[in-house]
This record gives sequence, structure tokens and C-alpha cells, in this order.
Amino acid sequence: MKWNTGKILSKRESFSPDKPAVIFEDTPITYRELNRETNRVAHFFKEKGLKKGDRIAVDLLNSPEFLACYFAAAKLGLIFVPLNYRLVSQELKYQINRCNCRLLVFNDLFTKYIEPIRDFLDVEKENFICVTGYTAENYCPEWALDYYSIIEKYPFHEPVPDEFIDLDDPFIILFTSGTTGNPKGAVLTHGQTYFKCFQVINYTDMRQDDIFQSQAPLCHSAGLAAVSTPALCRGATLLMRSKFDAEKFALDIEKYKATIVFSLTTMMRFVLDTGILDQVDLSSVRFAWGGGEKTPPEFFDELDEKGLHILPGFGQTENSAMVLMPGDAPKSKNRSAGLPNFFTDLWIQNETGEKLGPGEIGQIVAMGPNVMKGYWDMPVETSSTIVDDVLYTGDLGYLDEDGYLYVVDRVKDMYRSGAENVYPAEVEAVLINHPKINKIAIIGVPDEKWGETGKAFIVCNQGKTISYEEVLSFLNSKLARFKFPRSIQLIDSLPLTVTGKLKKSVLKKQFTDSLTGGVKKKWDWSM
Repeated sequence: MKWNTGKILSKRESFSPDKPAVIFEDTPITYRELNRETNRVAHFFKEKGLKKGDRIAVDLLNSPEFLACYFAAAKLGLIFVPLNYRLVSQELKYQINRCNCRLLVFNDLFTKYIEPIRDFLDVEKENFICVTGYTAENYCPEWALDYYSIIEKYPFHEPVPDEFIDLDDPFIILFTSGTTGNPKGAVLTHGQTYFKCFQVINYTDMRQDDIFQSQAPLCHSAGLAAVSTPALCRGATLLMRSKFDAEKFALDIEKYKATIVFSLTTMMRFVLDTGILDQVDLSSVRFAWGGGEKTPPEFFDELDEKGLHILPGFGQTENSAMVLMPGDAPKSKNRSAGLPNFFTDLWIQNETGEKLGPGEIGQIVAMGPNVMKGYWDMPVETSSTIVDDVLYTGDLGYLDEDGYLYVVDRVKDMYRSGAENVYPAEVEAVLINHPKINKIAIIGVPDEKWGETGKAFIVCNQGKTISYEEVLSFLNSKLARFKFPRSIQLIDSLPLTVTGKLKKSVLKKQFTDSLTGGVKKKWDWSM
């Protein structure tokens, strides 16, 4: 079907040109203004010689410029690569070059990470574009083009792509951490993006007069695919700030009379900590939802007491919001993630591929039009994750007799810290190069603020010891800080199978035992 995601803004300018599409940092931006900015960006991209299928990357905070680049890419059939703004130089280099990105748009705030690697990137020398205004210097480096002075030179009429764009064409590459230490780029098509819009609009019963508030990062699947694109597709108003601010988040609900609220669990924890919800009128909110990591029911109960009833869910970058809690779900289901969404079929399988019955734990598998197309340039990983159009999530869970999903654990070792996916293998691969470290294993452990954080078990080289400060110093500038372990423990040996494979399940059990008072005097790996 010849259509693309960029049509969202084109049509919205026709239908409601003067309606606020976005309220950004207290400034309203109409659908006409956002679409015309997008068209200018698209004409600039065309003049740069970018064609259908070319990849462009952005390292931007939440902003209208982010949305303009996103929808401009859609209108031309370019593939949009949003980079997590918390990444540092080497992580950015890997992701940009993994996709052979020809152009990069970045905030001046991140010049310090781009400049050291710019000569080693696939990005063409004339294709570094700086969006200023996020540092006191307000400075565009001499090797980059200033976004504002360049874009204003281009016309705002609708661009014409060089080739027709199909709904099955790839549109977004969203990176998610890999179990081997290398992040994987999940590819989403224009069609899958539209189905995510349909899903969220249907789930929230979204209306054109809704004020949809979220401070979730646009570089994440949640902020981009489950919030911003559906809100703009429906013609609602998106209430957005460049970065999360707990106090402003709460105050904005009352100030703008937000009707739909999306929040990651970690964000809402910070909001609760401010105590400001007791002072805010929340009566305008008719629908609130979110999630992001393991969340105890007591957390939602505390929000209920404040007058904000948030519904949880479960999803992955590969298939966001695949399970959502119905608004009328009985209280007895409060420990579940909810029901499979309108566009997802989901079931539980054992290791031999047999479908399991209610209460039986196995791998969560799913299929439907929301499932990613595959991993960018990773055919082996794709073939092991998507088999006959079925997504193997790598997560363990069970369904109850009413079809509600309960997530038990992860087949892989990934944990979620503050809504960020962290794969220990990536961190372990860096730390094993420390001259004092002989062996290392990292597991996710419960954390009141972040949901989960990393705990590193370290075997030092003979005669050596290492401090937590040394670990942090070694990781600094090599990985984003949210991936750093929050604690370490020095041990004599790691638990291994007879074939030499690490038994992280034993580490997790010993850690759990230590919390419950059942830990042994020595770390016994014989079990």
C-alpha cells in the first residue's frame, strides 16, 4: 500500500491547521507550523542527496526539531535512527556506523561526544547538523551546519519523494541492547507504526480535544511510537518538555488540564518523592498509563491514593505495548501486566514449542502487525527471534484462566533500570579488560528507586583487589551511566556448570537468600 507516516502531519495541517499540535516548554506549536517546519527539513534532506532507504540519525533531546526530522524522514522514505541521548562517544559510534547513517542531527549539548568520533563515522563531512540552544555558549561547531540558519532557507510546501513509499518499507531503527554485548537495531515499518497508533488511540479512547502529557524520551519506543505519533495521528495536543522534571510534570497536569497521562514507572517514583501530587488538581485526567520496569502493585496503590489511577502494561522495543491493563480490570488482576492488546496474539510456549495452559510458566511469544520487521543487518539474530512471523520475547511468564499475563522472569539476563534496558554482557565485556579483574558477572537486583540495578560479582587477579570507585572510573566515558552497576562484591570464584558456563541463577538465589537471612556463611557454588 503506497502510504507513509509523514502523511500524518500533512493531513493534520489540512484538517486543523491552527490547533496546537505540541505544547513544548510552555510554547504552543500549531499543526501548520509543525508540518511546515517538517517540510523545510525534508527539502533540506533532499538537497543533501538523501534518497529512499538512506539512514539518518538524531542525537536530540525531546523537541519540535526531533519531530520535524522524524516526519521529514517519513515523507521521503528515509530510515530514521533515534539515538539515546544518554549514550557516550563509543556507543554512538557503534550505532551510527552499524546503520551506515549518512547524516546526523545533534544538540550542541552533545558536541563533546560527537567531536572525538566524527572522523570515524560514516556520516558525510557536510552532513553534521547542530541544533543549538541547549548550552550556555549556544555554540555550533565550525565542522557542523547550524540547523536554524539552514532550515529557514527552504520552502514549506509538501516535498515529493523520489520513489513511492510503501507501508511495508522500513521507517525506524530503534536500538535495544543485545545479549552478546552489541546493541541490536529493531526495524519498524511505516505500517507497523500506524498499527501502533491505532492500538494506542483505541486503548486510550483518544479524542482530538485531548491534552496528552508525557515526558518520556522520544528516542525510546514508548515516547516515539506509543505516545507522540499516536497523539499527532489523532489530532490531539502533545504536552512535552525537553527532559523530565518531576515537579513540572505534576504541575503541568493542572496547568494544562491534561486528559491523558503517560509516565514511566521511574518517572512517577520521582514525582511521588516530591510530594507535590498532594497539591495538584488531577481531576482533568481521564486516562493514565505507563510502566517501564517491574512495578509492585503497592506503587500503583500509592498513586491511587493521590488520585492518579495509572494502568500498567508490558512490551518491548520489538513489540511495544503488547500487553495492556484494561481500565475495568478487577482488583484481583493487579499483579498481572494485563491482556494482549487489540493487535497482538500472545501465548506461552515450552522449550519444545508446545502451547501451555493457564498457570504454566514458559516463554512469552507473540505475533501481529505490531511486531518488528527484524533486526537491522542481523539475519542470524532475526531468525532466532522471529520464527514464522512469531516473536520469541525471551521473557518467561504465564497466563491465567482469563488470559491475563503474569511476567515471571527473563530468559535472557537483561534487566530494566529506570525504564532502560541493560544487558550485563555489554558491561561485562568492558570490565573484563580491567587489569585487576579476572572474571565478572553482573545480575539485576531489586532497587526501590530504579526498579532494578546492576550488582557486579568480581573475581580479581591473584594478589589484586578493586574498589567500587575504580570500577566506576574504568567505565566512565565507555558506557552510559545508567548501565553502571550500583554495587560490587568481590568473591573467590563464580558458579560454573561442568562445561564452564556461568550459572547466574545461582548468583541470583544467593543474593535473594542474603536478603531473607538464609545466606550461607560462605558463597557455596556447589548447588
